[in-house]
Amino acid sequence: MKGLWLENQRLSYRDDLPIPVVRHGEALIKIRYAGICATDLEMVRGYYPFTGIPGHEFVGDVVSCEDRPDLLGKRIVGEINITCGNCDRCKRGERTHCRNRKVLGINQWNGVFAEYCVLPQSNLYEVPHSISDETAIFTEPLAAALEIQQQVHIKPNDHVLLIGAGRLGQLIAYTLALTSCKLQVVTRHANQKAMLLKKSIPVIDELKIQMSAMDIVIEATGSPHGFDIARRAVRPGGIIVLKSTYKGDLTLNMSSIVVDEIKIVGSRCGPFDPAIRYLNTGIIDPASMIDSIYELENGVAAFEHAAAPGILKVLIKP
Repeated sequence: MKGLWLENQRLSYRDDLPIPVVRHGEALIKIRYAGICATDLEMVRGYYPFTGIPGHEFVGDVVSCEDRPDLLGKRIVGEINITCGNCDRCKRGERTHCRNRKVLGINQWNGVFAEYCVLPQSNLYEVPHSISDETAIFTEPLAAALEIQQQVHIKPNDHVLLIGAGRLGQLIAYTLALTSCKLQVVTRHANQKAMLLKKSIPVIDELKIQMSAMDIVIEATGSPHGFDIARRAVRPGGIIVLKSTYKGDLTLNMSSIVVDEIKIVGSRCGPFDPAIRYLNTGIIDPASMIDSIYELENGVAAFEHAAAPGILKVLIKP
């Protein structure tokens, strides 16, 4: 099997990888497209010590599934958390925080930058015929964007600042705009700004942000500087939502967090059902975010391209 292999922070293309073995309750999936996200780029930089096939955003076809013949041949997307179902957290319905959790292409489970991958059948969602492959690839990151509204109630009169309008930031902005909140987005790149303005989403220069004035600030840059802006922009009693994964540690004044009674909310994966509904109805149409598509054999070059400043979604096609 052909695929990308990550080991010791070095990404390489290989054509000698074994096709994954399908166990009871799992499905073998032939990948149509896989998307590069910021977490994938951080993995190469050493965000998490992973050895194997990276990648977790995908659309593909079920080609082997002995326990569920109804899934055979279906075009699907899949949740990335592989859980045990038996620990106390799973039994409380907190599956994404399973004590024995493995994560597709991130932690102890080979990912989707390859010809095939394996996932539990319970992780799979069928893609409606009306959604193209190029749109379906955004299901997982759109779900992650929607998770913010699962965690924080955003009202129309809330002043909301989004810092970062990259791959995930664009989707967050699109979902927040649906709440009619008083949204402003900080972005440095002309192409990202143009995409937001095309959807009538206001943008703001970092230097013009009113400090200590925002009810909710969402940090989606993946940089300590982004968190610093968030901390200065949020009002006392406000909320900071962190959508970034960082390599290394952040330095912050915890005393000021306590004194100003700031709530900090970590936000990760999200619900697939509403993400698929939004894509199916066209309420959110992210396909214009696709910058380029690379063949799997050129996957290393695809990563290099995706890492360039301002680049949005780069896809890999096995």
